Amino acid sequence: MPVFTITGEEDPFLHVTLRHGEKIYCEANAMVMMEANLELKGKMNGGLGAALMRTFANGESFFQQHIEAVKGDGDCLLSPTLPGAMQVLDVGQRQYMISDGAFVAASSSVNLNVRTQNVGTALFGQTGGFFITETSGSGQLVVSGFGSVATLDVEAGKDIVIDNSHVVCWDSSLRYEMSVSTSRSSGFLGNLVNSVTSGEGMVLRFSGTGKVVVCSRSRAAFLSWLSSTKPQ
Repeated sequence: MPVFTITGEEDPFLHVTLRHGEKIYCEANAMVMMEANLELKGKMNGGLGAALMRTFANGESFFQQHIEAVKGDGDCLLSPTLPGAMQVLDVGQRQYMISDGAFVAASSSVNLNVRTQNVGTALFGQTGGFFITETSGSGQLVVSGFGSVATLDVEAGKDIVIDNSHVVCWDSSLRYEMSVSTSRSSGFLGNLVNSVTSGEGMVLRFSGTGKVVVCSRSRAAFLSWLSSTKPQ
């Protein structure tokens, strides 16, 4: 099985070691360096339909990079698009739902499937619109977050609420719902007003038992700040 190792503390690289015949796939433009024994190809992952849904619904790349050790053992370095930390996750007993832009790489035995989610969640989130990416198979998955990343444990009877823009991925066994504030008692209009006045955006409420990976920075908030600093 390919070995994924995160190297460096700030803006790390993903170091991947492949033995002869092993292969991985990663997001477009993730490859920084690879040894001559490796071969890089652009492919549609999951077929034409899945590639189209990822591109038009989730804003992800139509073609992904597939790296295979065709001539012998070899290493490569990968890097996510946004600056920040990465997390290596074991897929098999646990499967994960992945937010837009969080996927970095996976072993070839891990599949990324695109499925629909409920209308309420689709209209009010950045978790994939009407479609969400979910893993299947077994192997390892690498995700990234803007800034630092941390793994939170959700326990039965102890729901957690997370700002939508800070969610990287979550255990697919968890139940989740989208709302515009952390209150359940003020009604939709009251919650919307509270969300606007508090400066918070949409939030995801997770319940059940499982894990959620979060990041410290919000891409949307950062882009908004950058826009506000431009001279008029």
